[in-house]
Amino acid sequence: MAKTSNQAKPIGLLIAAMGGEGGGVLRQWLVDAAVAHGFAVQSTSIPGVAQRTGATTYYIEMQALDEAGQRPVMSLYPLAGSVDIMVASELVEAGRAMQNGFVTPNCTTLIASTHRVYAMAERTAMGDGRFDGTLVVEAAETLAQQAVLFDMEAMAQDHGSVINSVLLGAIAGSGRLPIPPEGFEAAIRDTGRAVEANLAAFRAGFEAVERGDLAAVVPDSELKRPWRADPPMVEELQHRVREEFPTPARAILKEGVNRLFDYQNLAYAERYLQRLMRVERAELETGGHGELVRETGRYLALWMSYEDVVRVAQAKLRPERMARIRLDVGAKPGEPVRIREYLKPGLDEIAALLPGWIARPLLAAASRAGLQDRLNIGMTVNSTALWGHFLLSLLASMKAIRPMGYRFKSEQLLIDEWVDRVAKAAALDLSLATEIATCQRLLKGYGETHRHGWDSFNRIMTTLVDPALRGGNDPKGAALTIALARDAALADPEGSALRNTLAADLKGDLAAE
Repeated sequence: MAKTSNQAKPIGLLIAAMGGEGGGVLRQWLVDAAVAHGFAVQSTSIPGVAQRTGATTYYIEMQALDEAGQRPVMSLYPLAGSVDIMVASELVEAGRAMQNGFVTPNCTTLIASTHRVYAMAERTAMGDGRFDGTLVVEAAETLAQQAVLFDMEAMAQDHGSVINSVLLGAIAGSGRLPIPPEGFEAAIRDTGRAVEANLAAFRAGFEAVERGDLAAVVPDSELKRPWRADPPMVEELQHRVREEFPTPARAILKEGVNRLFDYQNLAYAERYLQRLMRVERAELETGGHGELVRETGRYLALWMSYEDVVRVAQAKLRPERMARIRLDVGAKPGEPVRIREYLKPGLDEIAALLPGWIARPLLAAASRAGLQDRLNIGMTVNSTALWGHFLLSLLASMKAIRPMGYRFKSEQLLIDEWVDRVAKAAALDLSLATEIATCQRLLKGYGETHRHGWDSFNRIMTTLVDPALRGGNDPKGAALTIALARDAALADPEGSALRNTLAADLKGDLAAE
């Protein structure tokens, strides 16, 4: 493309990138390419507060010089409603840009990756706190003059690069800058940083936009599997899923089997299917088609794979985690990377692996002394060093003794009680059974967080669910009440909202009488 000599105003390009994504390098590539093609360029940056509480923003303006070579006057900051190209390295950052007015139908091309880096509020929510990314996509289709959205992070990983090179390729492919692709490639070469990988990722991004080969947003599954193929030992259980369970439930149940095989062993994965058989029979008798089994299977797999120190150690030792970290920090092949893990196990986590006859009096004594939340051991472990790796491997190997531990046995009894409630509710009303199954969302994390969740779960079971199962309430009305109480508990981990909801429900029952 040739530069435009009669350009009426500068082209404004705003970039929002998080830490470690090479936003500064992307800005430099754009500036170098524009200067090399005879444009006057001005760029500024505003650092974010942290990697996920505020992205660093880079603003660039470029304009062709007039015939006299006089430098134009350009702005240091973007103005809402006048940004020509908005670039976001993550989906919610694109949403922030739209909310702030930097994406408008009259002039803005929005270029954004659809992958997610979850904010702390999303990670710590009692329920599913993830922001609905489809809302951002729908808004982009309305607010942007042109929207270029696909998973650029995955594409960058496929080419051994950082996302900034794919973003540059998407910018070039959009055709909004009067600079040929060769100009951007020259800028990449001039920096001398991972040239071949960056060039490959740049070309992939450029070609994806040119072809219109843009993937839709797909929400992450709660049952993320850390392996790439089904382990051969579970093939028989997968066959049982295909043969014995209804079609709507099969995808979730297959993931559940794999998850629990990885978590414990083959017998534990088989126990998962045995528990679900009762729910499947109860749903079939009441005319259901597998939706209850699907939802129960989702939450049962999550409960049966509860978080403990063994699970944490397993996750930290996964080879794919090391590969992802190396990619995130830009480590070259053969270059050493040290990973320092910060752990703070408490009395609950330690007692979980002890026999019940030791764990119960130990926890009771700590509770009476007010020490249950204070006996935490702060640890710093270098998982890439021999001793640190050995320590985590030792913890991970303790999954063999997990079934003998106090918490494992306690959890299995509680799980069976919950499955029993779901199956009994299915005989009354499938919506009631589904709401009871969904209450498992309250059981999250460990320590104080888990205790708050368990208190809310137990209060809903005893106050609302058990009376409904005894026939004391209308099943559909009880289903709605349970859903409202659960949502109140998820919104307020301290329990105040749940107490108010239950109190209001009790007053309503008394008034009805």
